Amino acid sequence: MSHQCSFEFDATDLAARDGIGGVIGRLRASGLPATLVGDVELALVEAVNNVIEHAFGGKPGHRIAIHARLSEAMLDLRIIDDGRPLPGGRVPQAKSLDPGLPRADLPEGGFGWTLIHQLTDQVDYQRRDACNMLSLRFRLTGTPRTGREIAP
Repeated sequence: MSHQCSFEFDATDLAARDGIGGVIGRLRASGLPATLVGDVELALVEAVNNVIEHAFGGKPGHRIAIHARLSEAMLDLRIIDDGRPLPGGRVPQAKSLDPGLPRADLPEGGFGWTLIHQLTDQVDYQRRDACNMLSLRFRLTGTPRTGREIAP
């Protein structure tokens, strides 16, 4: 069993919602468990919002593509855009948070990548031909996710 689909949309909040909704609708229709579909949706929302906000600086006139490939063992998503590259040319590491910090001392954000790392089994980033390619991999079989590995 192997299914593929692609969605391309304008790099705006509204269009991104519809594009991500298209991917999620196809995954639901494929029979994936609701909890996995929820994890995929959260990871996609975080990643695509990062593209809109940081790669494009919120400026209109750009496009984002999501390619999904589903097999019996794996769901592979690739998000492609022509925005600014990730700083340092690599995926930011997950942040750890000291649970003993007083609420007033907690940082205000920057935990989207941590969430993406926790929800996926592998994250890979490449910059090729002036395009960003972020791959998110979700294992469907075998041991449950307990974090993930980060591909260099």
